[in-house]
Amino acid sequence: MMKKIILFTIHCSLFTLITLLMSCEKVSPIGVLVSNTAVEDRVKMSYLYYQQHKADFKWHDADKLDEYTFLVGADSHLTKDPGRMREMLQNALDNNDLMITHLGDIADTKPEYYILLDELMDEYRWKYAKKYYQEMYLGDPDDEFEKENPDNYIYLDTLDQINYTVDRVPYPFYPVVGNHDITHNGWALWSNIFHSSFYDVYVLVEDEPYTLDHFIFLDSASGTLGQKQVELIEEGVLDGHDYEKNGYLVRHTFVFGHTNIFRPRSLEFASTFPREESFFLLNKFHEWDARIVFFGHVHKWDYQKDNVTEYITLDSMCEANNPEPGDYLLRVHVKKDGTVTWEKVHMNYKKP
Repeated sequence: MMKKIILFTIHCSLFTLITLLMSCEKVSPIGVLVSNTAVEDRVKMSYLYYQQHKADFKWHDADKLDEYTFLVGADSHLTKDPGRMREMLQNALDNNDLMITHLGDIADTKPEYYILLDELMDEYRWKYAKKYYQEMYLGDPDDEFEKENPDNYIYLDTLDQINYTVDRVPYPFYPVVGNHDITHNGWALWSNIFHSSFYDVYVLVEDEPYTLDHFIFLDSASGTLGQKQVELIEEGVLDGHDYEKNGYLVRHTFVFGHTNIFRPRSLEFASTFPREESFFLLNKFHEWDARIVFFGHVHKWDYQKDNVTEYITLDSMCEANNPEPGDYLLRVHVKKDGTVTWEKVHMNYKKP
């Protein structure tokens, strides 16, 4: 009964949120790139949240590892069947990936789809906690029903000596927001789960001297960065200067966005970004010495390379776009000596 009450509360919360927002929804005739929340508002809200909750964006430790990996997927467009999304999360858990990144358009914008997505995130946060944290059960040892309730557990991070309830365990899933995530008030649904569309994360790869790999996540869902995001980038909020002032070195930088800069199979600019912003971003990627820049959006695989920077656009992992099994994910391997390689990852799920 307790589990049913918890799920009912989650459902009601999201449905209430949507009901309140529906009264001011702008109607899009095509359902693409139209939203009540513009990029300026999203970035302001995201940056405020990030500043207030920066400690929640967990610093990942890989300094004791010979290699760490991270998994990348794009354009899952989750609806009623979470099979492909579940496969991605399980693949990362089985492979011991340090983090999971998603390039946007994670779900279609209906409340029931985001309820399903939220439940899936909770399910894999609990699985992640059970695998990587020390579990302490607080319930009745003879009550099998209580053992199925995640609220009856505490999880200890033995490295940092921090106790977490399961809902506070820092699950390393890092998405960017996509254009389908913001249609028809979708930003309210998306941000209710993931909170921020503009942020960065670090991985410690050496402790003598302190050396970091830097992961930058941008909001390009509207086909433009917007003035506020450009201002913040120019102010250097993603440059890692605070760490550099304290003697940290940045080794590799990886950048993630939704909207592609280049046309597939071409170094020509796509029409999705204003040309001035495309040049601005390319200059920033050069300043950041970006190792790989990841995009989604066009549902087509593409690979380009400019000097040392690789530009990879992933195909859609959505069953509606690619119903047959295929290589829709990417796993990046980062070795202790700094070598970076990647491989396509096969997805097997097919709708029954």
